[in-house]
Amino acid sequence: MSSLKIGQVAELAGVGVDTVRYYERIGILPAAARRISGYRMFDTSAVERIKLVKQFQELSLSLDEIQGMMFAVAEDHSTCARESARVEGALRRVEDKIAELTALRKKLRVALERCSAGSCDLVEKIGGASQRRQARKRA
Repeated sequence: MSSLKIGQVAELAGVGVDTVRYYERIGILPAAARRISGYRMFDTSAVERIKLVKQFQELSLSLDEIQGMMFAVAEDHSTCARESARVEGALRRVEDKIAELTALRKKLRVALERCSAGSCDLVEKIGGASQRRQARKRA
């Protein structure tokens, strides 16, 4: 395995140097060996591990969930059922977010329909808020 400096790891993994340091500090990455000069030296598996973390984050898993999964696997306490519970939690969060966005889309469509029908009150609301601020400043 080749040794990589922290900047090389960050570049290859597509993250910042601070992210590599943080992942090492919280245990997602094993502590790097240090040169006499103090420079951290990582093996290539650090890059793959960071990429894996990023893939899990894209699936809406939190860093705590990812860290828990990695620790469970490292300690040989991981089971498919246990890890699927973490994924189910991420799925629930995504479904909740979809519901929120769907409700927001509906509100925006209603606002646009009202504007198209000539009964838009957005400009009046903005104007009224602006006038209230100006009146408070004068007072």
